[in-house]
Amino acid sequence: MGLRERKKQQTRELIAETARRLFTERGFERVTVAEIARTADVSEQTVYNYFPTKEDLVYWRLGSFEEELLGTIRDREAGETVLAAFGRFLLAQRGLLGKVDPQAREQLTALTRMIVGSAALQAREQQIFAGYTASLARLLADELGADAQDIEPWVAANAMMGAHRALVTYARTRVLEGAGQPRLARDVRAQAEQALALLEHGLGRYARLAKPAGPPAARR
Repeated sequence: MGLRERKKQQTRELIAETARRLFTERGFERVTVAEIARTADVSEQTVYNYFPTKEDLVYWRLGSFEEELLGTIRDREAGETVLAAFGRFLLAQRGLLGKVDPQAREQLTALTRMIVGSAALQAREQQIFAGYTASLARLLADELGADAQDIEPWVAANAMMGAHRALVTYARTRVLEGAGQPRLARDVRAQAEQALALLEHGLGRYARLAKPAGPPAARR
C-alpha cells in the first residue's frame, strides 16, 4: 500500500481498537460514537467515514470472511464438490478462536459477552450473514447456469451457512461456560465435522465441478 492507504488503514484500526476496548469495558449500548471519536482523537464524522454504522465497528473484519469464503468455493479444484471446499473453509479456525494465549482467551470471552448481550449486534450479524448467504447462492447459480427460479443454489447456500451460524452459536455458548484452549478448539472442530457429515447426506454430490470443466449445464 502507498503512504495514504497505510495512514487510512492505521486510522481505521485505531478507531476499531478504541471502540472494541470501550465496548468490552462498558457494553455496546453504553458507548456512543462521539465518545469513541474523542478517545481516538478523531472527529465523529471521521468515525462514520470508516464505519457507516456503530455495529460496523464490531463487525468490520467480516468483509475478509466473505472474500475468503467465496474465494475458497470459486477456486476449488476440478472434481471437488462445493461441500468439500466449504468444509475446508469451516475447519480452518481463525482469529481469537485459533489462538491459545491467555490474552486471546480474555479478549474472546469479552467479545462474546458483548455480542450476546446486545440485541442490536445480533441483529446486525444476522443481516451480514444473510448477505453472505445470498452471495454464495449467486456464485453457485452462476457456476451451474441456474435460472432465477432454481431454488437449489439457495437451498445449498442456506444449508452451509446455517451450519456455520450454528457453529458460531455453539462456540459462544462454550466460551461463556468457561471452556478454554485447546479443548475449546477441539470441541468446535468436532461439532463442525459432525455438521459436515450431516450435510454430506444431502449435498455430498452437489455442484461437483466437471473435470475437465465443460459448459455450466454439465456441472449439475
